[in-house]
Amino acid sequence: MERENALALVHQYVKNDNLIKHMLAVEAAMRFYARKLDQDEETFALAGLLHDFDWEIHPNIEQHPLAGEPILREAGVPNEVIHAILCHADHTGIPRVSLLDKTLYACDEVTGLITAVALVRPSRSIFDLESKSVKKKWKDKAFAAGANREEIASAAEEFGVELWQHVDNVIIAMRSVAADLDLVGQIES
Repeated sequence: MERENALALVHQYVKNDNLIKHMLAVEAAMRFYARKLDQDEETFALAGLLHDFDWEIHPNIEQHPLAGEPILREAGVPNEVIHAILCHADHTGIPRVSLLDKTLYACDEVTGLITAVALVRPSRSIFDLESKSVKKKWKDKAFAAGANREEIASAAEEFGVELWQHVDNVIIAMRSVAADLDLVGQIES
């Protein structure tokens, strides 16, 4: 499946701009890691872009992402990408076995926390954000309370990357699509 078709699928099922930005952020992180790990960049990116495509039509853990599987199959999404999408949610009980699976799991939740930290900075930019700022906000459980810190930490461990190095990597990846994420902000010279 080409990216253009995947993006059309996203726009068909997702109307919330913030959810689309989240999927674009995960796609960028997956591209970064595909290059770093010498994996197929388009396969990794596809998993990142599509992983939450069904959240608005299946907005609960009983349905998401399992109920989206038939739509992905009909659209011609490769089996390995579908498997990664199905196992990116712990509640499905589907084991993460491949590097693709583990990378998607590691990149999903952390992008939301990084975005939240960038948006509360005076610059509202990802370009001057470093992991130490994310680390400060990490300790404040009330901040971005929806970002499951235990899941973020365990996902990085399962992926085999030290947590704060992973945060740095995802920040770098997200910078590549900062304009699409509305995270260019205003950096003072």
